[in-house]
Amino acid sequence: MSVNCAIVRGVLSSLPEIRVLASGTELATLQVTTRPTVGAAVSVPVSLSDPPAWVAMLSPGDEVVALGVVRRRFFRAGGATASRVEIDASKLVRASDKRGLNALTRIATAAVDQLSEAPTG
Repeated sequence: MSVNCAIVRGVLSSLPEIRVLASGTELATLQVTTRPTVGAAVSVPVSLSDPPAWVAMLSPGDEVVALGVVRRRFFRAGGATASRVEIDASKLVRASDKRGLNALTRIATAAVDQLSEAPTG
């Protein structure tokens, strides 16, 4: 059994970038910065397909929590193939949204529970 689950909580370091793909899917890209108590800040790119309208209202400094999978995406840029690693979020909530955090916690807990169910050896 394989598990790919990523959770990041931090503040936006820039405005969300929202664009419409050729498929018609709307894609929001956010730069979420975490600041551990020790060490340097880490910026994590997070993408969210068909984001709720409130995502466009976010500003730098707003705190969010994202839950998703780590994914490497390939794309064409300037005639060359490039790639980037990001969190492909299935759930994004404001850190102040207790109800949203509770739902995210239930999903994350279920993913962690899968780890203990995995066969060993």
